[in-house]
Amino acid sequence: MATHDIAVIGASAGGVEALIRLAGDLQQDLPMAVFTVVHYPEETPSVLPRLLSRAGPLGAKSPRDGEPIEHGRIYVAAPGSHLQVDEERIKLIRGPKENHHRPAIDPLFRTAALAYGPRVVGVVLSGADGDGTAGLQAVKQCGGVAVVQDPDEALFARMPENALEYVEVDYCLPIDEIAALLGRLAGEATGKEGVEQGGYPMPEDMEFEQKISELDPTIMNGDERLGVVSSFTCPDCSGPLYEIREGELSRYRCRVGHAYGSAEDVLENNRDKLEDTLYFALNKLQENATIAGRLAARAHKGGQDMAAARFEERERESRQHAETLRRVLLGSQHPGEQISTPSDLA
Repeated sequence: MATHDIAVIGASAGGVEALIRLAGDLQQDLPMAVFTVVHYPEETPSVLPRLLSRAGPLGAKSPRDGEPIEHGRIYVAAPGSHLQVDEERIKLIRGPKENHHRPAIDPLFRTAALAYGPRVVGVVLSGADGDGTAGLQAVKQCGGVAVVQDPDEALFARMPENALEYVEVDYCLPIDEIAALLGRLAGEATGKEGVEQGGYPMPEDMEFEQKISELDPTIMNGDERLGVVSSFTCPDCSGPLYEIREGELSRYRCRVGHAYGSAEDVLENNRDKLEDTLYFALNKLQENATIAGRLAARAHKGGQDMAAARFEERERESRQHAETLRRVLLGSQHPGEQISTPSDLA
């Protein structure tokens, strides 16, 4: 009977410190392949493989696409590509961002669950968002083991707390006990012949979702969608978001694959996009005011008083709108103070 020989670990804020401690406690002859995703900016080279190799007995590396999987190694997702697991091989794909990250945790967990079922141990560590919860559900759905770092010791508790809220976790442990647990599980038979049935979607839905995340043309060109259309739009591409319900958890995915672990994640990403939009508008208003001012000066010089008055009004309006946006962006109003509209400022 198969043993637990695939570990997938996800972390975000505060996760590097946790991973270094975990790697330092892993046994040298661990009969398990360890895969990990930590959120990094795409333009920033990851030094995590070097840090983990120095911390413990297992060598760590960022793998190549198609590389065969070996036990006793730590595979680290490189910035800019999702790290995925196929049968006996590693797959790297520059697919749509999930939870506003690439690499993201959920694609690793989901593909490992689909490929290895009960052999997988999923581990969610410190982090400040909801990435990893849907992936840990996928691990449980396919018969694997779900492990979460104790939120009380995590530097950022939201990620482990979110997983604990929505997933039937098998173990909630401090980081110093997780390495020993992995060593123990690696030597135990899974005791499961097939996929467990639970309160989650059937594996066909999981496979369908994976095809969406890989921009499979048969899915992209078809009419079938996972979940039901919501009233929200995708912060990344402005397309419609489809709500996927899994027990008490509602998460969202658009037709081109962007995914969000909860409505709160949609809200946070919308806030970032809204700020970018407001700064764009502020720049254009300032630009319009400058152009109108120059046109007014030129009209005055040419004796075109009516045109000058019109341009001066345009300049005044643009500067009033810009002042309102400036105050919104700086948050300069006192609690409960109403932001003045351009007509109020006139």
